[in-house]
Amino acid sequence: MGKVSRRSVVAGGVAVGGAVVGGAVVPVLGGSAVAAQPSVEPLVTVLREDPRHPGLSRGQNQRFASNPECVYLPTTTAQVVTAVQESVHTGRKVAVRSGGHCYENFVDAPDTKVIVDMSGMSAVTFDAGRNAFQVEAGAQLGDVYSTLFKRWGVTLPGGSCHTVAAGGHVPGAGYGQMSRAFGLIVDHLYAVEVVVVDGTGTARAVVATREAGDPNRELWWAHTGGGGGSFGIATRFWFRSPGATGTDPAALLPAPPAEVWIHRVEWSWEAMTKAGFTRLLRNYGTWHTRNSGADSPYTGLFARLELSTRVSAPTHMVVQVDATRPDARALLDSFLAEVHAGVDVATTVTDNRKLPWLHSTGWQGLWVSSPTDRYKYKSSYHRRGFTTRQIEAFWKQLTETQYAHLGFAVSIASYGGHVNTVASDATADPHRDSVLKLLWGTTWSEAAEDASHLPWHQTFYRAVYASTGGVPITNTDTDGCYINYADIDLGDPRWNTSGVTWHQLYFKDNYARLQQTKASFDPREVFRHAQSIRLPG
Repeated sequence: MGKVSRRSVVAGGVAVGGAVVGGAVVPVLGGSAVAAQPSVEPLVTVLREDPRHPGLSRGQNQRFASNPECVYLPTTTAQVVTAVQESVHTGRKVAVRSGGHCYENFVDAPDTKVIVDMSGMSAVTFDAGRNAFQVEAGAQLGDVYSTLFKRWGVTLPGGSCHTVAAGGHVPGAGYGQMSRAFGLIVDHLYAVEVVVVDGTGTARAVVATREAGDPNRELWWAHTGGGGGSFGIATRFWFRSPGATGTDPAALLPAPPAEVWIHRVEWSWEAMTKAGFTRLLRNYGTWHTRNSGADSPYTGLFARLELSTRVSAPTHMVVQVDATRPDARALLDSFLAEVHAGVDVATTVTDNRKLPWLHSTGWQGLWVSSPTDRYKYKSSYHRRGFTTRQIEAFWKQLTETQYAHLGFAVSIASYGGHVNTVASDATADPHRDSVLKLLWGTTWSEAAEDASHLPWHQTFYRAVYASTGGVPITNTDTDGCYINYADIDLGDPRWNTSGVTWHQLYFKDNYARLQQTKASFDPREVFRHAQSIRLPG
């Protein structure tokens, strides 16, 4: 295809899509309309010869880069409609990027011809008309937390990485250190605006709410755990907690604690025995099995136990506790004692202090993000603590190796609490009875190292779940995988010999319903990637 000028893209998109870039109305499925933000500037379009193009053709994961014919940078919903309509009109595959943290090449794939970059839509406001907080898809979590707290004293139970944006985090049912107390971020999702393409090839904006009588409700439901890039482009989200009443914004979302305790402790590998390591993992898993009910006094406690190889880094654990409880310090001390009981290895405390909650959201003990790395991640849910075979596999893989790479860790996070008070089909995320959530991560910098790091990572994961075909199938102990930690290996028979499909691991019995939503709102399969929801049949 030849070069497309900015003038022709904007003019053509308006003519075909029916969206007025500078106007006030965007057509909506169902015959209603959505007020669009006024657009003073034309739709910014970056073509291949533009010096900005290389920086906009890849996300955080430097393993993947695309070469799109153009990158759109919209600032309004109307401009997103224009960008999508133009892509459909010209027959070019379109992908969407918000924060750019996708772990696989769902955006930066060889066949991607158009990228819609949502970073220009980043507002966080209160919408009095819907009596809900409006968060645009390009808003990064750090800005969301800061704005919600500073202006209204509320928060959302999302992830700890500040540079992740709402556009991908929310549809994947993001979680974080406040989730045991307040549930998942989607448990507070009232509505979502999505640019979809109907069977005639017409791009339109749809607002879908959780209201029982909303004809578009299934599109809302699909964005509560169905993952991004499958149904359309999410442009805006509205949040209001279920059961919240009145019009005072401060009463419509959870209020975070004023202060939290943060704590970091290490166990040296030098003195660690297999018995001690077994006891540590057994203690950690058993504690979470016992203390992850919604009525537990520990719903305000979140921890991550981080495992690295013997030759690279000590085992360590980070903890955050709601410090506003009068027994907060006692709860923290009791947790630490139970996890350490019988391990028989001296601990080193490297951080232990009380912080205002807002400051704690930037604590580097809970997140780190680099846009210069190559990486591979995997996930798993555990319904209870680890089995003996799993612990033995962890020990063998971590100790019988010369893999001295600081970029590798298995992060075992607290889960459950109020997450597990929601039915498995109430949202698209079906994982509602687990107590631990694992992130398996490896990062590195050079392409030449791919052949070293990828097989190590894949082999480690497969070894821990060897008894269930190399993946954490749904059974008494485990419960599948997390779509926001996308892992293409789940569909590869070299690494998944369980007979359980990738979509069953992510979505369980909710997948068929997601397929029906796909058929209703993306019947032409305009929005697709390697693990997008497939059309039924």
